[in-house]
Amino acid sequence: MSTMKKLGERKAIEAIRQILSLPRMPIPFGDDVSGLEIGRNLVAILKTDMLVKETDVPPTMSFWQAGRKAVVMNISDFAAKGVKPIALLVALGVPADFLKKDVEQLAEGLNAGAREYDAYVIGGDTSEASDLVISCSLFGLSKRGLLMLRSGAEPGDILAVTGLFGKTAAGLKLLLENLSVSSTIGKVFLDAVLMPQARLNEGLVLSRVGAVSSSIDSSDGLAWSLHEIRRASNVGFIIDYLPVATEVLRFAKRNNVDPVELALYGGEEYELVLTIKQRMWKKALRAVKQVGGSLIRIGRVTEEAEMILHWEGRTISIEPRGWEHFKSGK
Repeated sequence: MSTMKKLGERKAIEAIRQILSLPRMPIPFGDDVSGLEIGRNLVAILKTDMLVKETDVPPTMSFWQAGRKAVVMNISDFAAKGVKPIALLVALGVPADFLKKDVEQLAEGLNAGAREYDAYVIGGDTSEASDLVISCSLFGLSKRGLLMLRSGAEPGDILAVTGLFGKTAAGLKLLLENLSVSSTIGKVFLDAVLMPQARLNEGLVLSRVGAVSSSIDSSDGLAWSLHEIRRASNVGFIIDYLPVATEVLRFAKRNNVDPVELALYGGEEYELVLTIKQRMWKKALRAVKQVGGSLIRIGRVTEEAEMILHWEGRTISIEPRGWEHFKSGK
């Protein structure tokens, strides 16, 4: 009999989907968020994501930071669809010996995360659990024509991201493997781990511009996000610029770590991975700059369903792997 460890999160979700009776939905099951049409061209957008202390809270992360991260995880998926969040419900599972001050820290972090993106925590539930569990359910509204889906990428589209990669993966190595790094770079990496940022402003403005043909958040890793778009759009990618942070390159050289591995397969970075229509690239670039963000061109969409990275004179096949619950270690 198959166990969850053998199945992994994604096959388990597919097994559940086969059993469910689903209505007609404007967003395919399994995309970053779910949606239901409610009339007048409006779609109710729903998202739930769960943070569990054992697998999602690294050493040194405070309860305040854990509460905030639980919100940011959900906001990032709204950003990928170009949807403004409105309100959250939060279900808390806490051990019986949890201290009142710890619960208050969680609440302060939840509130801070919500208000940072102009949303509110308006209710929820609490229950006893063997480990800390924070499950956030996020709600928002969108016009159907403004939604950015994983499907829609076409050959010739520009492949772009909203930031550089590898800092979170390097930060986790610092925390878990005690590798060597300067204090300045170490702070950059730890900030990436402990204080993640959702690219909501970028997602909202790109949705309004209408330049995006497909979009996904990168929380499971850049490589996995690319493969998700590939599957949904039936296309491939050639990457001729690896968006790896300079601090990560220095860290990798100092510790004999592969920077490609850190940039492609690390996860927990909450950038947006996008395909942009060629004729609208300049317009998209201007729009993102106007909200203080960045849009980095890293490659192009191809008709062949291959995934290729050109890096330092080598041609590297991008594997379909990244973070997956039940299979990936902490």
